Amino acid sequence: MKKLIITSALALLAAIGLQAQTKWTATWATAIEAPLAESDMPKTSMTNSTLRQVIHVSIGGDKLRMQLSNEKSQQPVEIKSVYIADTDGGKAIDQKTAKYLTFNGSRSATIEPGKAVYTDVAQYKLKPLQRLSVTISYGNTPVKATTHRGSRTTSYLAQGEVAPKADFAEVETFEHWYSIAALEVEAPASTRCIACLGNSITDGRGTTTDAQNRWTDVLAEQLGGKVAVINLGIGGNCVITGGLSAPASERFDRDILAQQGVTDLVIFEGVNDLSSIKDDGAKTVRMLTKFYRLFAKKAKEKGMRVYGGTIMPFKNSFAYSETHEKARQEVNQWIRTAPDYDGVIDFDKATADPKDPEALMESLQSDWLHPNADGYKLMGECAAKAFK
Repeated sequence: MKKLIITSALALLAAIGLQAQTKWTATWATAIEAPLAESDMPKTSMTNSTLRQVIHVSIGGDKLRMQLSNEKSQQPVEIKSVYIADTDGGKAIDQKTAKYLTFNGSRSATIEPGKAVYTDVAQYKLKPLQRLSVTISYGNTPVKATTHRGSRTTSYLAQGEVAPKADFAEVETFEHWYSIAALEVEAPASTRCIACLGNSITDGRGTTTDAQNRWTDVLAEQLGGKVAVINLGIGGNCVITGGLSAPASERFDRDILAQQGVTDLVIFEGVNDLSSIKDDGAKTVRMLTKFYRLFAKKAKEKGMRVYGGTIMPFKNSFAYSETHEKARQEVNQWIRTAPDYDGVIDFDKATADPKDPEALMESLQSDWLHPNADGYKLMGECAAKAFK
């Protein structure tokens, strides 16, 4: 009996030790939103349909779980089934890799409004930096589904329930994600995970649809798929108030602090606040830096390192005025010198035209506010220097 007790105790200690060596870490995540316009929802009802979506992960792993969200909806969403599979990036999947995910042992689940759920832990050979297809078959769906408007990735909607080996005959395509909020892997406890808070420049406006070439994607690639990178950008988003979707001042705890395994935070947001200035800009500068300081404090209390991203030039765009530019310079000076940050990623310096530093280099811009694909590549390479 004594030998049995000792053996059981040793097994328990070994299990505890193994848990201490690993942690759940987000390899992909997105900032969830409510639809803001009719165009943010499919023209075809998702009720009794199947939705296939594609995500680009950062790190790999052998065990994973997915978070599905109905937090921004007013009615329940009925999930009939969810399966994942390797993909090259389009609607086609590698059928032999298809794996159904479950909820407390069942393929189906109902997510109540205002709630999010995790799937059970699944065994899956997730490779670093791969594209992963996520296929959800729905029963009843909310009138306005929880979404991320700017996926920069094509999603495919088919009628009825489509099994992995069946032909996926889409009736509609669109560039939005629905229901999916995060994918996590069991990773070594030492794994770094960089959460990136931002607006449309982080969300990837100006990138190439389906190319997965946002600056955060480039950052993950530059780090060799060994560091998790998650993109929490929202197009049109502000830090203080206004803008599109909940401002960062309201969504920070959910979108950053609630993510699993985060060790580093990049704060790169504020251009939409600056472009909304109606006065001399002093209050906006003061409020922006107040929230930057608050975000840094909250993140450090969770053990994170914090990096500030300088706001890039926007001369020649609709957002520019001398007042806006003066405020941008003041905010960037604060970011570069603030003791609240552990480091600075100087996107401004990296992308500014040497002959006219108030403007982006012409070869890097898409509309003088957002970069083009070359601009995002340079940004990702610039950010990687802070983490190598």
